[in-house]
Amino acid sequence: MTRALFAALLFGGGAALGAVPLPGRAQGNATIRLALVPTENAAEAYYAQDMGFFAKAGLAVDITPMQSAPAIAAALAANALDIGYSTVDTLAVVRSKNVPVVIIAPAGEYLYPITAHIAALVVPENSPVQQAKDFDGKVVGTAALHGLAETSPRLWIDQNGGDSSTVKFVEIPFPSIPAALEAHRIDAAFITEPFISAVRKTGRILAYPWDAISKHFLIGGWFTTSQWAQDHPEVVKRFAAVIHDAAVWANKNPAKSGEILAKYAKIDPAVIATMTRSHYAERLTAALVQPLVDLSAKYNGFSTFPARELLYPPSR
Repeated sequence: MTRALFAALLFGGGAALGAVPLPGRAQGNATIRLALVPTENAAEAYYAQDMGFFAKAGLAVDITPMQSAPAIAAALAANALDIGYSTVDTLAVVRSKNVPVVIIAPAGEYLYPITAHIAALVVPENSPVQQAKDFDGKVVGTAALHGLAETSPRLWIDQNGGDSSTVKFVEIPFPSIPAALEAHRIDAAFITEPFISAVRKTGRILAYPWDAISKHFLIGGWFTTSQWAQDHPEVVKRFAAVIHDAAVWANKNPAKSGEILAKYAKIDPAVIATMTRSHYAERLTAALVQPLVDLSAKYNGFSTFPARELLYPPSR
């Protein structure tokens, strides 16, 4: 299943994906096939691998970097992966289509003021845009349509006197956004670390739109299918414990984690030293998941639902 087809099924209203077979695999499978987006919010798996946490727990984890959360969700639904990383809002869309995915461990979280500057809405330095109402009729570049990179700027615009329904969002990879802004091919852009430093050279930060969502919410998590989780409860338990240990370690050791991040995510150590670093949730709770479920429902045309439906085990 291609990323484009999967996105069409998710955001075009199709429910066919719910019929994709999701067979479980034997508990004796020693290797977890895992995929992530090579960003800091998903870097717990790199830390756990490099520091030996997975090996200590008796888990052999085969990590594959992929371009996007929808691509990971498509691969997992097609039974090509066991566990993947996704932003919560993408999983909310998947779940709304009756695809049985569950979050088994948390990843990066937004925690004000620690991560207040991790994502920004930027404009060219000489732009006439000064406030939310100035966005009416403008073109905004974002790394992914329909997801957090689009819905959070929409929410900020709507909450601050603008009308996001008049704004056109276009998909541009994060590394290409600074050049697009400088050339005035777009009027504004949503960008995250580690690219904010590059944008500051030719642009102006107008707002940090994640504050419009909540002061504390889960950005992404580690997920699998309900069936796989039920078939492998001990593996899920050990994996979640390792991710917790990696989160606690990374939150306390930014210098060492920065070295590992530079190695695996191919980010210049000098950039890592100056950027706002991610913070990892040490507990998975419905309260942290609900804000992005509600945000995704608001702008992607489905009814919101209790976040506990996305959690495994559901009692959290």
